[in-house]
Amino acid sequence: MKTSHLLILLSSSYISLTPCSPAYPAPYTPAKVITPVYTPFPVLSVENKRKIGMKIWQNESAGTVSGLTAWNSGEEFPSLGIGHFIWYPKNFRGPYTESFPSFIRYAQYRGAKGIPAWVIQSPHCPWSSQATFNVARTGPHLTSLRRFLASNVELQTDFILAKSQAALKKMILAAPVSQREAIYKNYVKVATTSNGYYALIDYVNFKGEGINPKERYKGHGWGLLQVLANMRTVSSGQPAAREFSLSAKRMLDLRIKNSNPSRGENRWRAGWHNRCDTYASPL
Repeated sequence: MKTSHLLILLSSSYISLTPCSPAYPAPYTPAKVITPVYTPFPVLSVENKRKIGMKIWQNESAGTVSGLTAWNSGEEFPSLGIGHFIWYPKNFRGPYTESFPSFIRYAQYRGAKGIPAWVIQSPHCPWSSQATFNVARTGPHLTSLRRFLASNVELQTDFILAKSQAALKKMILAAPVSQREAIYKNYVKVATTSNGYYALIDYVNFKGEGINPKERYKGHGWGLLQVLANMRTVSSGQPAAREFSLSAKRMLDLRIKNSNPSRGENRWRAGWHNRCDTYASPL
């Protein structure tokens, strides 16, 4: 890889996933796009895109329709859609990047039909606790949202793909200069296989880009940036996909070690490791 490829990437712009105005639910407004001369992103077939979307859905909620609207125990917000996009209640701002409003703006931009009117009219999650959310699970609001989400799996997959591709430039700019080349090379190595590309897509949706300073325990992050930066030197292709899987587990183990014991994050270790194991095998 030539260094000029990295410079071209850093000087190019991509479609933004957020509108020019921070007010929600303002329609998604794309930024001006300058096509980069070089990009590491492979072109996915319709079949591979479908497989990736279904695997993400399986990872997050066992592929169930009921799992499309969930509020996990110990969390202060619901997780929605195949990617379990976070939606914060009013007056709550947690340490994780909120993504459900961005998905709705993306859906509006794509001209999606059937977005529930109550969602568009709600700048924040209307439920303030898991208890009130669970009471509403079988009500008209969440039933209509699950219907929309179950009917638009490809749209959600496209959103996750766009979010993953936009993450690369942001991660490189956020990384120390001394690490940028290695992070970029590791991304390209992993992206050369279908399961490696799925890993990059799924992990950024799963645990974020790793650039949010609030997403840290004792100064250490666990996002895609940290996984790529801490990969050991391997060759491109399946060896890189396997090493990405191992690096992801190391970063998640470090997160658990550094977490507040009251959160009980160790209970998620087995499930997180199982998810990372899927990155090492061909789709």
